[in-house]
Amino acid sequence: MSSWKGKTRGGLIGYKFFISILKYSGLTVAYFFLRFVVIYFFLFSPKSFRFSLFYFNKVLHYNFFNSFIKIYKNYFVFGQVLLDKIAILAGFKTNLTFEFDGENHLRKMVTGNTGGLLISAHVGNFEIAGFLLKRLNTKINIVMYDAEHTRIKDYLSNILNNQNVNIIVIKNDFTHIFEINKALNNKELVCIHGDRFVQGSKTLSCDFLGTKALFPTGPFYLSIKFNVPVSFVFAMKDTKSHYHFYATPSKKYEYPQNLEKRNTVLKEIIKQYITELEKIIYKYPEQWFNYYDFWGEDLSKV
Repeated sequence: MSSWKGKTRGGLIGYKFFISILKYSGLTVAYFFLRFVVIYFFLFSPKSFRFSLFYFNKVLHYNFFNSFIKIYKNYFVFGQVLLDKIAILAGFKTNLTFEFDGENHLRKMVTGNTGGLLISAHVGNFEIAGFLLKRLNTKINIVMYDAEHTRIKDYLSNILNNQNVNIIVIKNDFTHIFEINKALNNKELVCIHGDRFVQGSKTLSCDFLGTKALFPTGPFYLSIKFNVPVSFVFAMKDTKSHYHFYATPSKKYEYPQNLEKRNTVLKEIIKQYITELEKIIYKYPEQWFNYYDFWGEDLSKV
């Protein structure tokens, strides 16, 4: 599996256009214009299309016709998720509603003053769960790669106003580990994705959706290193205006001094994570937003 580059696509003009639509006309109008953008990427983004075709056709076993439909839906839902995220974090008026399964598991982390690690994936729209964090009256730290264009980041920083969210940027010098440590010591929640890695990261080959794939060990190692409760969380778009948040029961993992035992625990955590991720993907196949060579050489068989 090739390593991810840490970038998403999109230009500053496009961001400005859609933010203006969101601010003055709302999500429905923004969704309308989004369809034209989706058609463009569907027709003129061959690499993303190829990776998506492999996912739907070879991994999930849809026929070619249904795979094409699924790819279009995947692009469109991805665009909706981005627009929903901006609208919510910017404080624009929306008619979005939310449903929570497992909120009590996260609430225990807050009321028990333990903090915790929330491991998610590039599915659905986790950032939009900031509404849940307001209900919990706590702070979340989102760990992510800093590979976006500077102008876009600067522009969005002037729009987004959710004070409950702190971004911890993954850096080559690993100083982000100190920020994660600080957040967990402050009994805060830290969210990190477990389905991406960049060049040089430690990985583990695992069975995933019936095919071998590499997963980063770093996010899962944090759970045993810092000995904090861990929950696997996903925020999925059920309908045009409704989100469903899922959180698994939290669990703490000890840090074995023996390296072999530690690796065994690490593998078990990753296996549990993949089991939960597979459940979500089978239920929401169009909402795994993976646009790079996740399965590596297997793509040569497309």
